[in-house]
Amino acid sequence: MLLGELVYGGLGTGLTSMILAALLTSFIAGLMTGRGAAYLGNSIGVGEMRLISLYVLIAPFIILPLTALALMTAAGRAGLTTNLGPHGLTSIAFAYASSFANNGQNFAGMNVNSPFFNYTTALAMLAGRFLLTFPMLALAGAFAEQRRRVITEGSVPAESPAFAVLLVAMILVVAGLNFLPLLCMGPVVEHLMLWH
Repeated sequence: MLLGELVYGGLGTGLTSMILAALLTSFIAGLMTGRGAAYLGNSIGVGEMRLISLYVLIAPFIILPLTALALMTAAGRAGLTTNLGPHGLTSIAFAYASSFANNGQNFAGMNVNSPFFNYTTALAMLAGRFLLTFPMLALAGAFAEQRRRVITEGSVPAESPAFAVLLVAMILVVAGLNFLPLLCMGPVVEHLMLWH
């Protein structure tokens, strides 16, 4: 879920995330090779990159502050009935990430049936449904206004195996830059504690 729900499902939210990841990869590949950044005949400029960056940053700007708020307040920590420490952090972060990306789930041992978690997970769910829509629609409008660009040898081919490898690497790097500190303090520490 922290990767952006990139496998599209029935509603298509993962499809929009995958298109945005492909656009970001095309832009980075164009910068690395010195070619023009384009995807499917549309050029990717500064305005388009601002919208893509906004789309990428919405998830961490919602999930991470809500997780911090839950950890800082007594109402948030009251939901941790059996799991404290790193597993408690993982439980709270998972509750907000799943609310943002899906329909909201939580780990066993965490009680989210309180006004605090009802309101904050609903806020994360609304942000995941509606805040992501605005930059995507603005990007679609920006591409609709462009004239189709002829795909030449100066363009980065989106159907090559190298592009697929770069796409997977880009997804992992962006998710790592956004959520690696959270993952290091939660699941990674918990896994290391199992070795002792």
